[in-house]
Amino acid sequence: MRLKRFYISASPLCAPVRPLVTLTTDFGLTDAYVAAMKGAMLQVEPALNMVDVTHQVEPQDIMGAAFVLRQVIPAYPEGTVHLAVVDPGVGSARLPIAARFGGHFFVGPDNGLLSLLLEGAEPEQVVVLDKPAFWRSEQPARTFNGRDLFGPVAAHLASGKTLEEVGTPTEKFQQLHWAHPLSDDEGVQGFVVHIDRFGNCVTNISREVLEKNPRSLHAKCYVGSTIVEGVRKTYTEVPQGEPLAILGSSNHLEVGVNGGDAATLLTIHKGSPVSLVYGDE
Repeated sequence: MRLKRFYISASPLCAPVRPLVTLTTDFGLTDAYVAAMKGAMLQVEPALNMVDVTHQVEPQDIMGAAFVLRQVIPAYPEGTVHLAVVDPGVGSARLPIAARFGGHFFVGPDNGLLSLLLEGAEPEQVVVLDKPAFWRSEQPARTFNGRDLFGPVAAHLASGKTLEEVGTPTEKFQQLHWAHPLSDDEGVQGFVVHIDRFGNCVTNISREVLEKNPRSLHAKCYVGSTIVEGVRKTYTEVPQGEPLAILGSSNHLEVGVNGGDAATLLTIHKGSPVSLVYGDE
């Protein structure tokens, strides 16, 4: 099955089409890894339009990569290829895979990241990337599959190859599951899953969880070294330098500081517990 590809064009009359690939890795920006992977991809398809989601995922943090990438996927058109290389098992027996879901494509190691993106849904198709003709080398470097295997395959998919061409269908892929918050009549127990560059602390407590009990919007939130009351709509609802709880753009509860870095000021870390405690109605 061939899905349509979306192409970026500055002018529909004369500009060349540009296949679209997003890149999410833990490679960082101080070494040559990102540039080397991109170079291998451009050798396959010089017209690639590559969008860097982030290369600053914490080393080997599969869930961190999935959290960031799942915020991005809905913003991109069908046919986009999402290359995610956060690979604690590089060089091991874990398999390289590609998949199609919701009109999008995923390429990366079979380490559970795909299942976190799907959040319980079933992919339309998954293949094992076992066809060296689509790799940079028939013997990819054991420590750099991003350059030698995943990147080239993503470029081939973006340029029009099908999953069936680049791999062999499989029904098995590694499963990981998000930890969901716990709710009862007294409140909600969750934890911090992500801290952004502004120091805002994103929790695993979703809008859906909050809306199940309107009392949660007026609850006391215990996290780090602070207690905040109620869920605000904007940062300016509290004075400069004051902490607050707010529903962020990811539709999850966040703890921030108006004009400040909540993680630093409130001693909050990834994994810090978050407790919403209901008051009297």
